[in-house]
This record gives sequence, structure tokens and C-alpha cells, in this order.
Amino acid sequence: MKDKYYISTAIAYTSAKPHIGNTYEIVLADAIARYKRLLGYDVYFQTGTDEHGQKIEQKATEAGKTPQEYVDEIYSDVKKIWDIMDTSYDKFVRTTDEEHMQQVSAIFEKLYQQGDIYKGQYEGLYCTPCESFFTESQLVDGKCPDCGREVTVASEEAYFLRLSKYSKWLEDYIEEHPSFIVPESRKNEIMNNFIKPGLQDLCVSRTAFRWGIPVKFDQDHVIYVWIDALSNYITFLGYNVNGKSSEKFQKYWPADLHLIGKDILRFHAIYWPVILKALNLEMPKQIFGHPWVLFGTDKMSKSKGNIVYADELVNEFGQDAVRYYFLHEIPFGSDGVFTRELLIERINGDLANVLGNLVNRTIGMVNKYFNGLITNPKIMTDIDKDLIDTVLSLPKRVDEKMNDIRIADAIDAIFDIYRRCNKYIDETEPWVLAKEDKNKDRLATVLYNLVEAIRYTTVFLQPFLPSTANKIFQQLNTEQTTYETTSEFGFYPENTIVNKPEVLFQRVDVKKV
Repeated sequence: MKDKYYISTAIAYTSAKPHIGNTYEIVLADAIARYKRLLGYDVYFQTGTDEHGQKIEQKATEAGKTPQEYVDEIYSDVKKIWDIMDTSYDKFVRTTDEEHMQQVSAIFEKLYQQGDIYKGQYEGLYCTPCESFFTESQLVDGKCPDCGREVTVASEEAYFLRLSKYSKWLEDYIEEHPSFIVPESRKNEIMNNFIKPGLQDLCVSRTAFRWGIPVKFDQDHVIYVWIDALSNYITFLGYNVNGKSSEKFQKYWPADLHLIGKDILRFHAIYWPVILKALNLEMPKQIFGHPWVLFGTDKMSKSKGNIVYADELVNEFGQDAVRYYFLHEIPFGSDGVFTRELLIERINGDLANVLGNLVNRTIGMVNKYFNGLITNPKIMTDIDKDLIDTVLSLPKRVDEKMNDIRIADAIDAIFDIYRRCNKYIDETEPWVLAKEDKNKDRLATVLYNLVEAIRYTTVFLQPFLPSTANKIFQQLNTEQTTYETTSEFGFYPENTIVNKPEVLFQRVDVKKV
């Protein structure tokens, strides 16, 4: 067992059912968590729902429900979709959890007592859907810079977090830890647009609504959603601001990776580090502001109605086809585009033609020529050596890409091997070898190399397409699925009988769809 690895997603806001833009993040985190487990890390993967705020209070009223009834329903939707996507989270949290709320209340009081929170008067421009305040200069065409909707003038008594006190410290910390915020473009946005101009103190309580955690010592106020939501990363580990924190907290904090959307990066890259600094806690090791999934040229938005839901796609195209699209089609540092046409193109091209066809042909030939029995006479040529060397280069290639959170590139490295296997079939022509008995040992060697190359490569497919990888292993009739079995080429046991080939991915008729 290697070191611990704590990865978190942003917790999903329970204003409405999550669309594929939200779902992309959980699948991305799941692939990283699964990969780390494959390598032997002690992984803790946390996700969940953010359930307080003015927007939820309004939505509940419109639906004729209490806020708790409303968030209970949306929580169920979120968890259902996360499960449909086969995500392997260790903890699903809810900010309406009683222990969390008590600890958030205690954190707020602690920061107030030590002077990092103070009472004042707020006057500013407020976007209710985003639950964010903005200055006039931050607006775009007079509207919210994040969602493009109308803002309203808000004036109320509020408590403030002294961001200004920590502005120089935060700037220095980010400069001294160049991989703290990635990608580089996001770090530059945070530094140049927010930190270097000088941080303004942050409003951290509200009196205009009641659906939130009350300020313990001032019941007219509820704690603003960002202190509530951000604190989930430590409260559910068992952090205790006034006593001894749990062994779980001692073990897993600091987080190794906070995975969050670029639109909420400033909350995680500015507010959260300041809160942690004020609490005298270690910083998370890295914050990755991932790109958006666009629908055409627009950001996917519940209010715009240009929404696609993951569960509907899974029902139509299958779980791993949708996972593949999310993980392969969204670039590292720029937004990805969703279209049904591109999804179908990937299913037909990469999944059905490259991977599915390779596995089906290989197992079919083993059954046809050897009644399913695998042997390895080792009648080798330079073609075989080239294939084996290419396969053995995979662990390093995948690891380099995963360490840089370049998930799509890691998947490309895996599919490059599957493509190389298809080329190897064309080079060795098993159907020609099968015509003469004198080539029987050579044919058996070729098929062994193919089966082992598929098995070896599929070990690395597991974090990305877990269900498909399992189906391939079942067809190969092998339990050699661990990372340790990729230390060399040849772990597939001789005298194994493969199972019958089954179609992994059906081609999709574009016209019918």
C-alpha cells in the first residue's frame, strides 16, 4: 500500500437535477481515484451535495415544499446519477447533516473570536442564482459575469471575512507553489484579476433568507453558503475546531486534489485557503479548475434550457460509452463540446471499431483455431518484439499523463496500444498461418501475444471504463487484472481456455438516432 490520496469534487448545488456539465466532474474525479487505487494508494474520494442558500429557499417555495423536502429530492437525483455513472466515491456528504452544521457554526464563531470575521454593512450587487456579490466593475454588460443574469442591489448588515488581511500571504503562497492551482491559465486569472489588485473583505453572512446555518451568537444571520459548503472538505473527515480531530482527519488531510469547475475556482483558490490559514490548517496540495462542457457554443445551463442529462444518455448509449465521451472529449485546459453526433462517432469509431472489434476478432480466432485454448510456443519475430516493447511502454506513458491530470491523453495512450494490436493482426495474418499445420506454433504465439497485449492494456482501462474492462477480462477468462501484472509481458497463464466472444459496443445507426 502506498501513501494516502484524498480527492474531492465540488459538492453539487441542490437547486435542480445535475446535467452532464456537473456529471463530467464526478466521472473525471472517479477516473483519478480509480487510477490511484490501481497503483496501490489508500484513496479517500469525497463528493456530495450543497443544500443551503437563498436560491434553494426560493425554489422550494415555488414548488410548494419545505426547503428540506426540496433538497431531499434533489439529493436523491444527484446520488442516483453519480451511481448510474459507476462512480466509486467513499463518502457522499450533505451539508444539511447535523454534525457538519454544528462544526460550521463552531468554525464561524472561532474565526469571529480571533478577529478574522467582523460585523459590518454590505452594499453591493447580488446575483441570486450564483449566490455571489459583485462590484460594478466586475459586471459584464451590467449583468452577472458568471451566468449573465440580472443582479439586484443589496444592502444589509453582514459579517465579513478579512480576506484583505491575508492578501499578501496568499499571493506569496501561490507564487511559491506553482502547481497549487492548475492549469496555468486559471492560476493567472486568479492572480491577475483578483489577488494582485488587492482582496476585498468577503461577506460571509446573510439576513435576507433563513435557509442556512444560523450564526450561533447572532440569530438574525445565517452563515453564507461558501463557508458552509467549503468546510465540507474537513468537517466530514472529522475536523474539530475546538478539540481533537478524528484519526480520519489526521490521516487524509490535506487533500491531494480539489477538483472543481473553473467558474467556482476563485472560491476554492482564494476564500478556502484563507479560511484554512485562519484555522492554522495545511493547504490542499492542488486545486484543478476543470473546463466546461459546452452545448454547441453555449455553457450548459439549467436556466437556458440547453441541458442534457447523463442518465438519459446512459439509457440510450450505455454507461461506459458516456464515461468515455466525458473523459476523452474534454481537453485539459479548454472547454469541450457535447453533441450527440460526436458521441456516436466515438462509439462507432473508438469503442466499436478499435476496441470492440479487436477483442471480438482475437477471441473469435482463438476459439476457431484452437477451440479456445491458449498456449505460447514463443516462435517470435521482430514484429512480436515491437508489439511487446510498445505494450511495455504503456505504464510510464499513462502515469505521466495522469500525474498532469491529462486524462484524455492517458486514454489516448491506452487506445494507441489497442490500435497497435489491430495493426499486429494485419501484419501477422493469422488466417493465413492457419492454412498450414507447420505454422501452428507460430499461430499460437501470435494469438497468445494478442491476448496478453489486450489483457495488459485493459488493466489500465479499468479506471476509465470499469464495466468494459471487466467484460474483457471475463471473455479472456483471466483474474490477472492488477497493476502488478504489468511489470512484464507474459502474465496471462498458458493453457487457459477463453470464453466465447461477445459484442462490447454495438455500432449506432446515426440515421435511426
